[in-house]
Amino acid sequence: MSSAETFSDLDPNKHKRVSGKSNPGFLERLGETAGGTVLGIGLFFLSIYILFTNEGRALQTAYSLDEGLSQVVSLESFSNLNQQNNNHLVHMSAKLHTSQPLNDPNYRVEVQAVKLQRQVEMYQWVEYHDSKDYQENGETKTETTYTYNTEWKSEVINSRNFDKEIGHQNPSAMAVESVTVVAPEVRVGPFILSKGLVEQIKDFQTLSLRDFPVSYLDPFLTIDDDYFYHTQFPRRPEVGNVRVRFSYAGLSGETSILGPAQTVSIVAMQREEQLMPFKTRSGDTLEILYQEELSAKEVFEKEHQSNSLKTWGLRAAGWALMFLSIQLTMRIIYTLVDWVPVLRDLVSVGLKIFAICISCSLSLLTIGAGWLFYRPLMAVALGALAVLPVFLARSGLPAKKNE
Repeated sequence: MSSAETFSDLDPNKHKRVSGKSNPGFLERLGETAGGTVLGIGLFFLSIYILFTNEGRALQTAYSLDEGLSQVVSLESFSNLNQQNNNHLVHMSAKLHTSQPLNDPNYRVEVQAVKLQRQVEMYQWVEYHDSKDYQENGETKTETTYTYNTEWKSEVINSRNFDKEIGHQNPSAMAVESVTVVAPEVRVGPFILSKGLVEQIKDFQTLSLRDFPVSYLDPFLTIDDDYFYHTQFPRRPEVGNVRVRFSYAGLSGETSILGPAQTVSIVAMQREEQLMPFKTRSGDTLEILYQEELSAKEVFEKEHQSNSLKTWGLRAAGWALMFLSIQLTMRIIYTLVDWVPVLRDLVSVGLKIFAICISCSLSLLTIGAGWLFYRPLMAVALGALAVLPVFLARSGLPAKKNE
């Protein structure tokens, strides 16, 4: 292994590093390929597990949603608690309510909402690198170009991991930490929301500081573009400077300059004044909240759409894993012929086509097996429908021969 370093004289925030290593021999390449084969086998079984169990999960969720829709009770008026609905699945659309506003005393921000989020960013050095390989004197050489820029980042970047730390040091910690404050009790009408329902209130809006009283500011703070800057020169920041932005979710005050309290639609189980998760016979739990006004039917339609998207997303992910696993497993064939340029290119293309075809076929077979396991009647019906044209075609042959 040899390495050489070249620095740009014109730009101190950019340099190149060149490293080289001798090309591996045939046995060494074969050993590396064997490791990829083992990984490919593991990914292959993982893809089968994802594709197979995904069908069961999708069916269970669909059954649970259908069960919920058949049992849900829509509460048109809930000024008083109806004890008859205890331990039943209920639906309601109403405004959020919290008893006290949330505040951050350090910045004198106060909002009547379910959640108040403080997002902190620090001006720091960021390293970018771009590498390219080339052959020279029987060696594989790698030329890496390192570039350093200053940017606002929400996490501390450890400059000790930079290729060139001198002149690009970052502070080891932020002066202020990011935090999210949640109201201790959130109500909708007479009901108290469970923790799971509150967690679904996450449509955060940036808090505008346009009308923030300047007299409230501490001497070291400056406001610019809805940020509190810990510097007097927000347009010319230095490394280590901090800026803070606030956002809120779920307005819950009757009178607020930010707007009216937000209306939410909820499907959950009523237990006295608590809204709790509802356990279905299929084994799922229903605890649903949307930050808009929806009927019970619209809520369950949205959940069915979400289930369908998740199902197809996992099918695509399972196929991609299977395609990758087959490529890794068959890589050993490419290694055996990679010393012949023309044959190497043909084999590479052929292996990709093979991996696509086999992964598609095996994915469909796995999904079909899932259907046969979880939906046997539907699978048998579809199978019968698939062979019906063949049966009809074969049954018509004797008639033609008789003619």
